[in-house]
Amino acid sequence: MILESLEVSNFRNLSGKISWGPGLNIIYGNNGQGKTNWLEAIHTLSRAKSFRTQRLQEAIRFGEDTAFIEGSVSSGSNLQRQLRVSLIANTKSISVNGKREQLARYLGQLQVFAFTADQLEVVRGSAEARRHFIDRGVASLRPAYVRTVADYNKILKQKNRILQDAAERDFRREVVEDLVTPWNEQLAILGTEIHHARVDYTQRLNLALERNLFEPAELEIRYASSLESKGELSHYEALLRERLQLRLAAELAAGRSLIGPHRDDLALHLAGREMRVYGSSGQQRSALLLLDLAAISVYNSQHQDYPVFLVDDVDAELDEKRIKRLLEFLEGRTQTFITTSKRNHLEGFLSKANVHEIVQGKAWSAELNSGAFSAAATPAEVGQ
Repeated sequence: MILESLEVSNFRNLSGKISWGPGLNIIYGNNGQGKTNWLEAIHTLSRAKSFRTQRLQEAIRFGEDTAFIEGSVSSGSNLQRQLRVSLIANTKSISVNGKREQLARYLGQLQVFAFTADQLEVVRGSAEARRHFIDRGVASLRPAYVRTVADYNKILKQKNRILQDAAERDFRREVVEDLVTPWNEQLAILGTEIHHARVDYTQRLNLALERNLFEPAELEIRYASSLESKGELSHYEALLRERLQLRLAAELAAGRSLIGPHRDDLALHLAGREMRVYGSSGQQRSALLLLDLAAISVYNSQHQDYPVFLVDDVDAELDEKRIKRLLEFLEGRTQTFITTSKRNHLEGFLSKANVHEIVQGKAWSAELNSGAFSAAATPAEVGQ
């Protein structure tokens, strides 16, 4: 899977079009010029959402009402398609080859994995960030899984509203049970599907981990169900139904649902110790990279293709040794996009890379001149 070109208008401070190389693409520039914005544009083209904001409309250039991102993607035997995400005021539309498409069918047209500072929440933050990481991975193998999770969350929201109303209005238990039973039935079915999908994906990640890529590391991951020690996880649906019934009084007191895969976690341990608590900053970054690379390998084993990989501010997040090992590992595998404001860590890879310098949001094809980046005389593409 290759992103051949990307054209942007009024997205953040970006304008113009860039043609990319199939291997390593280096996006270089001083801070504040828009390097990360180009990665955000690629991510948005892939998933129709940003890794920086929940409201895409915030990415429209100030003073403008519309923005668009359009990319040419190739895969397989020269199969090519044009993807487009258009933002108009508070609406968003997505299309493939000029035809509007539903999100479920759009996802997977350009598969992107990203290593960013925000993604470090997967190893150092809340369980929610780790659940999202697993769910993104499952969806990369089965795009329809996005609908399963969305349906589960919608039903969970409906149940929580009932529990809150019941607590405020002091409903009798029998009334509450009648109200939540239909929702629990659906939660049991969808929750079981989510549980099995996450457990399977976690097992695949474990097998794909390149544990010795950066240094000898005993990184272990395990899907940690909130129903552990409550019964037989091998009969998860029956156990979930049982716990939903048994914990109704507690849920009513709390005013929210306490049982289900929305309470689960991904346990990360290094040498037997919890990564979130005891891992150093460098170890946490390495662990996230190992998870990302494992996700890329799992995707490749399923699709016989590689996704696009984004690495933001590579020299701020990784030391020179890790950068070298990372880029060596990715060579010949993924189309990789990295942003940097420095060059000293990338010396050995410049001759192999497609390099663009970003100046005030515009991309210029960079030339290597006397060991330094130098902007070419003309922009990367016309129209800037």
